[in-house]
Amino acid sequence: MLNRVTNLTMSANAQRTLLTQQSRLAELQEKATTLTKISRPSDDPAATAKALETRSLLAANAQYGRNIDDGNTWLTAADSALEQATNVMHKIKDLTVLAGNGSLPQSGKNAIADELNSLNEELVSIANSKHLGRNIFAGNSDEPKAFSGPMPPDFKGGIGLSPVDRRISATQTVRVDAPGEVIFGSGATSVFGAVKSIADALNVGTAPTSPQLGNLEFRFNSIVNGRADIGTRQAQLERAGTVNTDLEANLDAQKMGIEKLDLGSVIMDLKLQETNYQVALAATAKVLQPTLMDFLR
Repeated sequence: MLNRVTNLTMSANAQRTLLTQQSRLAELQEKATTLTKISRPSDDPAATAKALETRSLLAANAQYGRNIDDGNTWLTAADSALEQATNVMHKIKDLTVLAGNGSLPQSGKNAIADELNSLNEELVSIANSKHLGRNIFAGNSDEPKAFSGPMPPDFKGGIGLSPVDRRISATQTVRVDAPGEVIFGSGATSVFGAVKSIADALNVGTAPTSPQLGNLEFRFNSIVNGRADIGTRQAQLERAGTVNTDLEANLDAQKMGIEKLDLGSVIMDLKLQETNYQVALAATAKVLQPTLMDFLR
């Protein structure tokens, strides 16, 4: 059975075709203006999900970058403090060697003891260094000072203190503070106690003993080792920063590939669609030429 094709049918089909072509043209014009592949989630649900996942990874990566920068400032502050402590310890060791001179008069020993006590106070001040109002050598402790009390002061960070960590990737964290009790000790067995015992011995006219010198050397090595450990963690953060920067570039390129259009490609599509639309208009005008008789039928 043959279907009758009327002018009305032809007009309706032509109108649908033109509207489709016009809709496609409008879509391409919008894409050429915004250069975005996805104007709304319904455009491409799979690409939308991928774009959201990539944006989430970019946001996490940016936070890791901020954590790396913050960790670097912490470790730089700790390294600077331990550098000062090392310099002070060199002075203390030089004075201790000088104090071992058997021909040194008591007045000279007293002068060296006074200087040792002064350097010891400076060492305590360094051990109580802060970064952004937080103790560098006392972890997450809320104590006003890492070391306090009469000389030699005790470590106030607490036993089993939680370290200050920074997450630098999805699988890595780095400690950014320094363990004060390990580096400086606490109380009589601390570096402060070692310096005080030598100064007290000089004040009573006694030369430093081997145990005192051994304790001083041990604590000096602890400070040096603490600085070396910080240097290792700084190198780890530097490597993490490089990886973070590279990953950010890759994720950004991935995001652009998912969401952004190539200008040249979309202009070509737009011009082609404009041509198709113009051809459709011309063809429709040729085929459908209504007359007064068409309306009278």
